[in-house]
Amino acid sequence: MKRILTALQPSGFLHIGNYFGAIEQIVDLQKGNENFLFIVDYHAITVPQDPKDLRQNILFAAATYLAAGIDPKQTVMFQQSRVQEHTELGWILNCIAHMGELERMTQYKEKASKASRASKASTVTVGLFDYPVLMAADILLYDTNVVPVGEDQKQHVELARDLAQRFNNRFGETFIVPDVQLRKAGARIMGLDDPTKKMSKSATSPKNYISLMDDEATVIKKIKSAVTDSEGTVEYNPKTRPGISNLMEIMSLVTKVSVEEIQIDYQGKGYGDFKEDLAEALNVWLKPLQAEIQGYLANPDGLTQILEDGAIRARSIASEKMSIVREKIGVAL
Repeated sequence: MKRILTALQPSGFLHIGNYFGAIEQIVDLQKGNENFLFIVDYHAITVPQDPKDLRQNILFAAATYLAAGIDPKQTVMFQQSRVQEHTELGWILNCIAHMGELERMTQYKEKASKASRASKASTVTVGLFDYPVLMAADILLYDTNVVPVGEDQKQHVELARDLAQRFNNRFGETFIVPDVQLRKAGARIMGLDDPTKKMSKSATSPKNYISLMDDEATVIKKIKSAVTDSEGTVEYNPKTRPGISNLMEIMSLVTKVSVEEIQIDYQGKGYGDFKEDLAEALNVWLKPLQAEIQGYLANPDGLTQILEDGAIRARSIASEKMSIVREKIGVAL
């Protein structure tokens, strides 16, 4: 039995890229594994958050996990900030991490560059720079065997591996070195408005993504306006035709039909027919999920209790690991 860990930030919404890149994967892995799934609220505050909105977003993330099929009896589901050992181990790992490692993190460089272009370089926080170390602590704290992530987070898990090995070499065998598991299809759903960049919650335009809570009319409008090319044929080639290929991948994910079969089905048909069918397929897939999410949100006390029960289970493991770490580094008297 392997220990699997994954997490998502509590934003105001989640999109289909989040679902197929992370949530669906952990649902599939519930059987036969020991699963940890948590809401990384401390990662969320690396950028400004309205406290009232953040509280609601935490509940929304929990509701979405449950609606997607997470079973709290099989999966330890909790809120990061309710387990103080995450930040404690994060500080200790800061003391063996190297500045150069963090400066090479692609996501940090992209966000810092974006802030610089907007003349807001001073708003880039230390937390944004350092959060890969906290992510490493999140992973190593639970002796995680496998971390399922999208391609954009692979570099951060590799840092966790490096820090685990460095700590073990310096202080003796302490942490399991985790493996990265990438989803072969759908790990990196691209933006509808720019198929050369991934679908993102931080996109400036809502035309970039399909939110899990988008209504039918919004889904239809977004799919109709999705960027394709001038070829007009429904053919799969991510390198030369990223737009239509991305839409075909989305169709494959929501219908469970391979892109090869989709290409055959749409021979002789154009983008209009395909986009109309894709929008319909998305709405059919989204409707029951949205109803489940709304049902859980109607009972916030129940959601809070589920998260607290998970935190109790997580703390029992995290506190034991931190006792070992403190002993190893010499601060336990």
